[in-house]
Amino acid sequence: MPIIPAKLSAGAPDPLGSRWDGFGVNFAVFSAHADRIELCIFDRGGRREIARYDLPECTDEVFHGYLPDGLPGLIYGYRAHGPYQPERGHRFNPNKLLLDPYAETIFGDIHWSDTLFGYRVGAARADLSFDRRDSALAMPKAIVADNCVAWGDHRRPNRGWSETVIYEAHLRGFTRSRMDIPPERQGTFAALQDPRVIDHLVSLGITAIELLPVHAYLQDRFLVERHLTNYWGYSSLSFFAPQRAYLANPEQAGHEIRATVRRLHEAGIEIILDVVYNHTCEGNEMGPTLSWRGLDNASYYRLMPGHERQFINDTGCGNTLNICHPRVLQMVMDSLRHWAQAYQVDGFRFDLGTILGREISGFDPGSGFFDAIRQDPVLSKLKLISEPWDLGPGGYQLGNHPPGFSEWNAAFRDGVRRFWRGDHGKRPQIARRLMGSPELFDRRRRRPFASINFLTAHDGFTLHDLVSYVHRHNIENGEDNRDGHGDNLSSNWGVEGETDDPIINATRDRVKRAMLTTLFVSFGVPMLLAGDELNRTQRGNNNAYCQDNEISWVDWSSIDDHSAQSLIDFIGALANVRRRYPSLRSSVFRHGIEMIAPEIADTSWFDEQAGDLTSEAWADPNARLLTLRRATHEQSAADITIVMLNASDQDRNFTLPPPAFAWILEIDSANPAHVRTPYPDPAIMVASRSVVVFGALIEEVPE
Repeated sequence: MPIIPAKLSAGAPDPLGSRWDGFGVNFAVFSAHADRIELCIFDRGGRREIARYDLPECTDEVFHGYLPDGLPGLIYGYRAHGPYQPERGHRFNPNKLLLDPYAETIFGDIHWSDTLFGYRVGAARADLSFDRRDSALAMPKAIVADNCVAWGDHRRPNRGWSETVIYEAHLRGFTRSRMDIPPERQGTFAALQDPRVIDHLVSLGITAIELLPVHAYLQDRFLVERHLTNYWGYSSLSFFAPQRAYLANPEQAGHEIRATVRRLHEAGIEIILDVVYNHTCEGNEMGPTLSWRGLDNASYYRLMPGHERQFINDTGCGNTLNICHPRVLQMVMDSLRHWAQAYQVDGFRFDLGTILGREISGFDPGSGFFDAIRQDPVLSKLKLISEPWDLGPGGYQLGNHPPGFSEWNAAFRDGVRRFWRGDHGKRPQIARRLMGSPELFDRRRRRPFASINFLTAHDGFTLHDLVSYVHRHNIENGEDNRDGHGDNLSSNWGVEGETDDPIINATRDRVKRAMLTTLFVSFGVPMLLAGDELNRTQRGNNNAYCQDNEISWVDWSSIDDHSAQSLIDFIGALANVRRRYPSLRSSVFRHGIEMIAPEIADTSWFDEQAGDLTSEAWADPNARLLTLRRATHEQSAADITIVMLNASDQDRNFTLPPPAFAWILEIDSANPAHVRTPYPDPAIMVASRSVVVFGALIEEVPE
């Protein structure tokens, strides 16, 4: 039993959170409206409170105190005293144990109980009532962390954006069904560092893995009561602590995560975290009191002006974090720096990123959040990706983020889907997507890597389902198939769902390869969804956020199937071709102005017979054929590529535009087994719903 002093000494207001200094632990927590805050110390089982102290000092709205002889591993929580006036935005209730917002490690889990709510559940005008029951037994607690971290001479891969290929994965679902990994490691950081998993990523040409949220998150009560799970994790309980379920050894969380990052970095793979700073797990005014709500509801959340009992809900999740508040912004910045420095992650993808740029007047690319990130000496050097929309007014802000941020490009996703589905009049649109969507991003000196190009992501159909289903099939979610996107821009090519029809299956596979080829030959950064290379299906579920089972997990049993291995090899070949030719991954926008060689502009467009495209031809609603020639030169060397697209349902003859070069036929998406070969003939037959890619390397460019 530790020695329990009678009271705390003053300590310091900085840094926020708990910090062990070798002699004791300093505690500091922000609240602008609390009257006092108590620190509660628990026994090693986390059930019995063994000491309670007032934090003795408050400096600049930070309550703080110092516990001499405190050690790492100490389990604690807070209780905040202050006004309970929901109509004015204040919801203090000292009967509710509160998790430290800066907790780096968490002990225990939420045990759903009405005691977790600051009001009396079921009472009239419930959230205006006051609940006096203690919530401690139902609450997880914070653990004082050992903050000593040594990385030695470790170096990040520091991949350039133009050579980046992203793989979006759910940490648990990615390896949960890998039977060659011990069961206790499946679905954890420890599994992600397994050499066989890393080798698979390398074989695909992956240079960065983007993980769905790994911050500690809440299993929402309504899902638990339906016997479902918050699988995706977009319901943050802590912005500093990892999700315990993602750790093979939760007692060694920091070591396990750092070892995984090291192994990935040694393989040249960066790690990007999907982070959720737009809302928390506490929901709206009817939600539980777990942390921020009980510490200072009126500061941490955006409330309805004049109706502060209610929350602004631009997220669709009940609440919106008040990033405009300097202490809330500080918490977000501190969280980002924690993951960037303690764990050496290489970047972040910001969920509902438009919200982070909202000021009182609406979205602002010069918001405090963006300015803070862009000037930060640590964070500004990392890969920063925004999901450029939210549910608030004017929430769709694709292309409007500031320099330094890349954006998920839904226009690419939708344009490629429509073109290869055979929609009318999409030739101009696919041309813009191939060139990096310059109408969206070519401003303020931004580069093509501002566009994160993707066909599929965790939210929506998998690639296999995109060519197998027209309609969503979300019955298992328990919402009568009302949830998820209603229009997926998909086609089943004749039959809804799985079929044994060889013609339909061959068409589906061909369309997959055509879309993947388009992804890899487009300017911008390609992003793959985990399992698409294995023909992963969610059985038509396009909103599998609550399915922690075979619906969502990557099915590794198919890795030995010929179809899956063929697709893995094909994607690897696409990555190699993209790496080989800078003209497929230009770091600057190209507009057909610069002459790379005589008769060779940096960008040229042709019809299938190598004729120039007139304005009438571009406007032809039935046109589904296109040839694109691009060229770049670096110092005295140049490369030239030609991409031919045939989205029609008939094989068509194409002609290579002059002048002739020593062309290599690199990719024929209709023939995934194709081996790159010289191609001296100017004529080629491009199969229906397919792409061919030619390349030529020129050692010297004429002056």
